[in-house]
Amino acid sequence: MAKHAEQYLEFWRERHLCTLTTLRPDGSPHVVPVGVTYDAEAELARVITNKTSAKVGHVLAAGPEGARVAVCQVDGRRWATLEGRARVRTDPGRVAEAERRYAERYERVPSPNPARVVIEIEVERTLGRG
Repeated sequence: MAKHAEQYLEFWRERHLCTLTTLRPDGSPHVVPVGVTYDAEAELARVITNKTSAKVGHVLAAGPEGARVAVCQVDGRRWATLEGRARVRTDPGRVAEAERRYAERYERVPSPNPARVVIEIEVERTLGRG
C-alpha cells in the first residue's frame, strides 16, 4: 500500500467527529455531525443512528438504489471525504457490527438504543489531503 493510502486509512482510524451530507426531497443538502467508521477492505462506511432521524428519512426516500451521500472529517489542514450510495440497514447483526466498530474508533460503547439502525455507505470515491 502506498504511503499516502496508509496515512489516509490511519486518519480514518483516529478519533474525529465527521459530517454526513444527505439530500432532502427538494435537493437541498442536509449536513449533520456524526461518528463514522470506515472499512477500506470492504469499501464500506458506517453511521449508527436512530431510525426516526432526518438522515434516515432522506436515505429511505431515495429508494432501494440508495441515496448519494458524503461523509467528511477535518483536522487542521488534513481532510478526508468518502462518497457513495447509502442504504439503511436494520439487521441486528449489521447494527451490532457498526456499534463494535464505533466503540473501537471512538473509544466508547454507544448507549443501548432499541431504535438504532446503521446507514451503510458503499464507498465509490475517496478524496482528501494529508
